[in-house]
Amino acid sequence: MTAPLLSIRGLSIHAPAPGGMTEILRGIDLELQRGSILGLVGESGSGKSTLGLACMGYTREGLRVSAGEIEFDGVDLLRLSPHQRRSVLGVRAAYVAQSAAASFNPARRLFDQSIEVAVGRTQLGRREAIRRLIDLYARLSLRTPAALGRRYPHTVSGGQLQRAMTAMAMVTQPDLIVFDEPTTALDVTTQIEVLAAIRGVVETSNMAAIYISHDLALVAQMADRIMVLRAGQIVEEADTRQMLRAPREAYTRSIWAANDFRTASKAKLGPEAEPLLDLRAITASYGRSRVLSDVSVAVHAGRTVAVVGESGSGKSTLAKVIAGLLPPSSGTLVFEGHPLAASYRGRSRQQLRRIQLIAQSPDTALNPRQRVRDAIGRPLAFYHGLKGPRLVQRIHELLAELDLDPGRYAERFPGELSGGQKQRVCIARALAAEPSVVVCDEVTSGLDQLVAQDTLKVLDRLQRERGLAYVFITHDLAVVRAIADEVIVMKSGCIVRSGFRDDVLSPPYDPYTELLLSSIPEMDLDWLDRVLARRGGAH
Repeated sequence: MTAPLLSIRGLSIHAPAPGGMTEILRGIDLELQRGSILGLVGESGSGKSTLGLACMGYTREGLRVSAGEIEFDGVDLLRLSPHQRRSVLGVRAAYVAQSAAASFNPARRLFDQSIEVAVGRTQLGRREAIRRLIDLYARLSLRTPAALGRRYPHTVSGGQLQRAMTAMAMVTQPDLIVFDEPTTALDVTTQIEVLAAIRGVVETSNMAAIYISHDLALVAQMADRIMVLRAGQIVEEADTRQMLRAPREAYTRSIWAANDFRTASKAKLGPEAEPLLDLRAITASYGRSRVLSDVSVAVHAGRTVAVVGESGSGKSTLAKVIAGLLPPSSGTLVFEGHPLAASYRGRSRQQLRRIQLIAQSPDTALNPRQRVRDAIGRPLAFYHGLKGPRLVQRIHELLAELDLDPGRYAERFPGELSGGQKQRVCIARALAAEPSVVVCDEVTSGLDQLVAQDTLKVLDRLQRERGLAYVFITHDLAVVRAIADEVIVMKSGCIVRSGFRDDVLSPPYDPYTELLLSSIPEMDLDWLDRVLARRGGAH
């Protein structure tokens, strides 16, 4: 056996907390060989991202390594000076963050910021770095890669931006890459190509990788070994096949079982039912680029309309149109039988309150300088006039509904929360307004199975109690099966199929819907290889 590329022994990390310090990681031991992939799984807040960053010798501001060693290629990273560590970060060890939207500079083109480390800290020239990026964009299934690199981050979809970040991490050809939920924002068809590309790069370059995900089926396709974390401790670690076949610990088994949360379909609506929100022949564009074409959607009280489709199909644009953030170029919006202003600026306070949007990226949706209590408290004060003890009580009630302990989280800033915790704060903020229509844009994509299941149950309960209407945008068809009453399938800005859930998700399928359904990952180590072989794309 050759010496491991990465060796961690007895690692403990603490963070500031009311009354002292709290331990985030406790006595972690880890070894990683070149050419291998370690999968990290665990619930939101278990320490996965903290451990992933620590593997490069990096900790977020405020965190402190209290014990242990992090040895990378024979060198203890914790003993290096900040200057010496910079020669490793981004060059020999790279990180693909969970939220690409929050990680790119919105004022710089993708090419310019993606080659900055490669050109500034290696011998690579600008022209060669861009050539590598274009090649990586193509391998990651990004269309017109040369043109894409000249665009600004806000002009591409979340899925495209996530792949651009993956390419940015790979451009220096590092020895280690930490992938932190790299396919969270991707639709299932694109996800297959990206997974195959990531796995192929790791295998052919003999690099090592850590793959962090809450999606066990994806981890099974990527990892040689799986490590399960809970509350900063290793619960279980084993070869992937062994872990899937016979997990030892009860906690691991509970994660494996948290995939079936399908709700019963509601009775079908009669033809006389009036929609609460009605979009008629909507066309919308960004500049000269048309994104939605003649899209019509009817949303009824107490119902969930799921919108699915590949990255760039127009799902998030539809959400912005409903929220009044992007006025359509043609078409009409009707709310409760009355015309609804295309822009939020023309809507009344009650209309704004009753139509709420939960954005795809909690990192960009939350003000980093506002505490959790301020983020949730603002709509309570603005729409309902709550203040003083009544305001505090309602903030605590909303946090508790989303399984966030008010005593631990109300005073925190977003930077002190995990991705899943931030998403739940965004959900609580939207519910604080007491809306009638909630547009949920990928609200469970960053959540582990256990938290996602609990969150969907909360949303389902609130829908039944309050008659809420949901427009649920997602690429996770397992979630669609769980929560949808009706399904809309979008491609290239158009609706290709729509109807009741059991009709759309049952054969006979149109070709595109069949492609989506066949792309849902399975808890089978050989699933990805079989899918690639069927499509003639084996890597």
